[in-house]
Amino acid sequence: MTLVSIANDNPLIDGRQSARAMMVRRGLQILLDEMRHATLPELVLANGRRADLVTVSEKGEIWIIEIKTSVEDFRVDCKWPDYRAYCDRLFFATHREVPLDIFPEECGLLLSDGYGAHLMRDAPDHRLAPATRKAVMLNFSRAAARRLMMAEWATGKSFDEI
Repeated sequence: MTLVSIANDNPLIDGRQSARAMMVRRGLQILLDEMRHATLPELVLANGRRADLVTVSEKGEIWIIEIKTSVEDFRVDCKWPDYRAYCDRLFFATHREVPLDIFPEECGLLLSDGYGAHLMRDAPDHRLAPATRKAVMLNFSRAAARRLMMAEWATGKSFDEI
């Protein structure tokens, strides 16, 4: 599934996320940038699942962060265990209006206010096998490069005009 389109005004936003989810994501991206993680939202994994946010640390550690904006959002989503096979650490992220005790202890927990985020609970480390790590990194790299190209094309300008 294509996540960016040259027909959209902003090819880096696919439009499926609520304003609240985008607020949580922005706070996470600020924190992760400070932690020197490369982040990529809405990455489709090899199993067909779409991870809300995938990050790669300076040391190559892969995190997946699942954003939940309400109790109902968490309760109806049963796919999050499928993400564990594609990351070293699995986190949930939310905002202050969602009770934190609904999130499973076997996952990390981040709290975002849109201007930053706080690590409430670290995630256990489940190191990926080398072949899986390589496949996830290749997927991450190719998706990021494609999105950059699409964003470049969306400017509608030639290189001479930039």
